[in-house]
Amino acid sequence: MNNIKLAPLVLIFSEVAKRQSYTAAAKQLGLSKSAVSQQIKRLEKEVGQQLLARNTRGMTLTPVGERLLTRSELLSDQLTLTFQELESAKEQPSGLFKISIPPFFKKDIIIPAVAQLCIEYPQIEPEIVVTGKWQDLIEHDLDASIFGGNLQDCNYRALSIGKVAEIFCASPRYIKKNGQLVVMDDLLNHKFIATPWQQDVIKFFDEKKNEFEFPLPHYAKTNNLTTVLEMIIHDMGIALFPEFLAQSELANGQLIHVLPKVQGRAWNFYFLHRYQGEKPIHVTRFYQLICYYFTKANSK
Repeated sequence: MNNIKLAPLVLIFSEVAKRQSYTAAAKQLGLSKSAVSQQIKRLEKEVGQQLLARNTRGMTLTPVGERLLTRSELLSDQLTLTFQELESAKEQPSGLFKISIPPFFKKDIIIPAVAQLCIEYPQIEPEIVVTGKWQDLIEHDLDASIFGGNLQDCNYRALSIGKVAEIFCASPRYIKKNGQLVVMDDLLNHKFIATPWQQDVIKFFDEKKNEFEFPLPHYAKTNNLTTVLEMIIHDMGIALFPEFLAQSELANGQLIHVLPKVQGRAWNFYFLHRYQGEKPIHVTRFYQLICYYFTKANSK
């Protein structure tokens, strides 16, 4: 398989997949609709798998197509920024690049994003402030900030990164010792480990996205998600925990997902910056990388 020849086809596929339309993609690419369709068919023939499917509601991605889109979007964004740099002939970004992030974003999201950013812009000097508190960008001299929850009233630009769902997790040993959970009322016979934002009455959503409240007194409490994770791994109880942060432990069997038809609140995460006009190119790139690794962490 000649990867060099396939690269233009992958970029065309990315545009079609993002826009869910051959017509819209053709207009953006400056090609005819038939030419775009032919290139997609050629790509599917080369990889030997179907990437796009049509149904009564329009176009959908196959599972293989979804995986390819995740990869190709990053390639497309990187190429776009590369040519923007060449056209604008701007100097390479350099100097301090200071950001604040939540404690649990470090491993699978921030560090890979910062590492890639430093490869592309080797003259920047990253400084990462890890905090669960709101950080004013100007007061703390920050270029950008990752924040989860309800935004404070401010003049900064907030770009959406995505949502994180909370699920009930416990260790297999804890469940074996204390019994299975089938319905919500079973929680009252278990030890619930809470965080400061989880009060005695918590809002939940069922599998049909219907909202309801349930009284859930806590057995223990902590203000740190890493500590919550360690407590449930060590068989201390059940916790309502952000799903993507427990992916590794769920995959290796250290934790199990209990009451799978119920979810807690969905947390919105934002990328905040203080630029009113056009953002510096490395800030734009960092946002793209954060979104990419956030999506990757949530799809494991």
